Amino acid sequence: MALIIPSITTAFHHPNTGKPRSAKPNAPPSATSSPSSKSNRWSIESWKSRKASQLPEYPDKTRLESVLKTLESFPPIVCAGEARSLEERLGQAALGNAFLLQGGDCAESFKEFSANNIKNTFTALLQMGAVLMFGGHMPVIKVGRIAGQFAKPRSHTFEEKDGVKLPSYRGDNVNGDAFDEKTRLPDPQRMIRAYTQCAATLNFLRALATGGYAAMQRVTQWNLDFTEQCDRYRELANRVDEALGFMGAFGHTPDHLVMTTREFWTSHECLLLPYEQALTRKDSTSGLYYDCSAHMLWVGERTRQLDGAHVEFLRGVSNPLGIKVSDKMDPNELVNLIDILNPQNKPGRITVITRMAAENMRVKLPYLIRAVRGAGQIVTWAEVKAFFDVHDEEGSYAGGVHLEMTGQNVTECVGGSQPVTYNGLSRRYHTHCDPRLNASQSLELSFIIAERLQKRRIASQRTTLS
Repeated sequence: MALIIPSITTAFHHPNTGKPRSAKPNAPPSATSSPSSKSNRWSIESWKSRKASQLPEYPDKTRLESVLKTLESFPPIVCAGEARSLEERLGQAALGNAFLLQGGDCAESFKEFSANNIKNTFTALLQMGAVLMFGGHMPVIKVGRIAGQFAKPRSHTFEEKDGVKLPSYRGDNVNGDAFDEKTRLPDPQRMIRAYTQCAATLNFLRALATGGYAAMQRVTQWNLDFTEQCDRYRELANRVDEALGFMGAFGHTPDHLVMTTREFWTSHECLLLPYEQALTRKDSTSGLYYDCSAHMLWVGERTRQLDGAHVEFLRGVSNPLGIKVSDKMDPNELVNLIDILNPQNKPGRITVITRMAAENMRVKLPYLIRAVRGAGQIVTWAEVKAFFDVHDEEGSYAGGVHLEMTGQNVTECVGGSQPVTYNGLSRRYHTHCDPRLNASQSLELSFIIAERLQKRRIASQRTTLS
């Protein structure tokens, strides 16, 4: 049965078929370009002068300000140096020398917060990363949609049931999903709970990544309780074990830092701007501003207006950024948006996250690629089969994937090696928003992507030899 995939993202960079503008040193935030005739000068609050969509209306402004001041006094969740390190890795993906694996929940929740859920998602990403690294023979950059992916955009401000009209559910850091007046009222105190959950999640992820659990010699043990390792993964794990034994013969012992730890970064959609501002800090080493709520942030389809508040905020922070695009995106608008967010054309700063059906991607994506290439812009892109096909045709690099997935044993997408049918979707359909791939479906998808990476690697070697 074919695997039906939820939102997937891809990253790419065009090789030098057109001469890209050279990357310039970072300018201070106050010198970055502006999309309108208003002052070019950026400040941590300049977004407030722009039209802001998708923000909740808090009834108690005094309580809101109190919560934001509390958040401003809290330690950052991530450090600026970690974000810079991620940008460097993504720069390699933009040049075709690494591959981005970005995945996690559509929306995190308070009630599903547990060590097991965090560990399961991390384990699924470790398994996928091993498959992609083995197939592509290149570093895999693992970025989770985790430790901050709470807020969700909504098509309508209000939701109506049986004649009762209440504010739409916007994510657990804004309000609750139960359909009653008290729960749906935006509560700023939820941002405090979101912060504490994010900090605890990242603390546990760091322990897993550096405490031995993620060591490559444990590749055969990265197994989830509710799944059996597929034959393909078991075979790959055995080959990795053999390779480790070969490396050990040359003195590369299993306790080497490279073999025992894994780099792991976090990301989420930049949506709830008061929260993001409260966690933005000026880096003492570079003098640049970083949104320290996550290593990477992205702007969504509903908030990427060139003169909007979200774009204004993001142009001044120095984190790596993502731009979600659909078949509605105009190529010229994409070029302008990239120019606003990355005026220095720095590799690794921008990842274009494509969200299109396969048939639309084959028609629309080439025009976006050509526009970005024509402007000489360096970006990273993300998707799956149709995405790879289009990039092959355009002579550009498919630099990564962005998946809505989970390590939990859910039934939200049909297909996979342990098939989920349409009739079986309701058994464990738990998502708070869009459907997610479960662990076995995610692993199967990683093998599909690895095969494409392997073909690209072999084709590149043949070209080099000829």
